[in-house]
Parts: sequence; structure tokens; C-alpha cells
Amino acid sequence: MAKEPLIWAPDEGTYVSVMGDTYRILIAGKQTDNAYAAIDMLVPTGGGPGPHAHPDFEETFYVIEGEIEVTSETGTYIAGKGSYVVIPKGGMVHQFKNKAETTAHLLCVVVPSGLEELFLEAGTRVEAGRFLPPPDQSCLEKLKAVAEKHGQQLFPPDYFRHN
Repeated sequence: MAKEPLIWAPDEGTYVSVMGDTYRILIAGKQTDNAYAAIDMLVPTGGGPGPHAHPDFEETFYVIEGEIEVTSETGTYIAGKGSYVVIPKGGMVHQFKNKAETTAHLLCVVVPSGLEELFLEAGTRVEAGRFLPPPDQSCLEKLKAVAEKHGQQLFPPDYFRHN
């Protein structure tokens, strides 16, 4: 028997603030038999995650608006509007930052799912379009513990300057 399509209105979904960015969970693993998750990301100027790695899933980004600077163990790249970025499965250390003057808008898909669960547990629920300030040190410690629980490794902010 065929399943019905899943359709959400433009403002439906769960919104969470993670590290000062605002993410909308479009579809979670519980709706895809853990095959994938999709997350709509709004990243303000200066936003984006620090160096991290996740060996058990592939992460892709499509830049809808704005641009991000993607840094990995292989170099630094500017991904502008229309760019597609793939972080392969296997644990490559990477990060992205919005260094532009406008908010970056990204579509992130992770295969298999799981990253959205980290965001839901570590983040703070917010209204659509609302940004919270970046977290303080105590929040970063909580994020690190939650990230490790979900199979991610976090590295110091200056990781790429020393490696």
C-alpha cells in the first residue's frame, strides 16, 4: 500500500535556536524511518557551528540565499547562492560561518537522520524568524555533552588554525 505524501505549510515545523542560528525541522527521522532528515537553516552574520565531525552520516547543504564560508580538513571554500556542499560520511572535521552582511539561508539534509534530534535536545524552541544570542560557556558545555550523545565530536574554535 502506498503512503500518502507529507506536506507542510511554509510556516509549519519546529523552530529551534542552536548556537544563535535558527533551524526549522522540516522532516525528522521519525517520519522517514530514520532514512534522512531535512532542516531549513537561517544563519545570521557571524553565525554557524564551530569545528565538528560526525562519522555516521552524510550532511549536505544547498545555499538558498546569502553565502557561507565552509572550512574542512581539505581547505576553505565560499559557497554562495545556488551552491551545493556535501560533507561525506566518515568524520571529516568541518565548520561553516556566515561572514557576509546578510542572513544566510540553507537547506540541510542528513543521511541517515539524527542531527535533528541533537538540535531539538540542545536547542531552544523559538518562533519562526527569531534569533537568540549565541550561548555562553555553560550552554556550550551542555551542547558538547548532547553532541557526544548523538555521535558528534566538537573541537575547539581555533582547531583549523592549529591543524
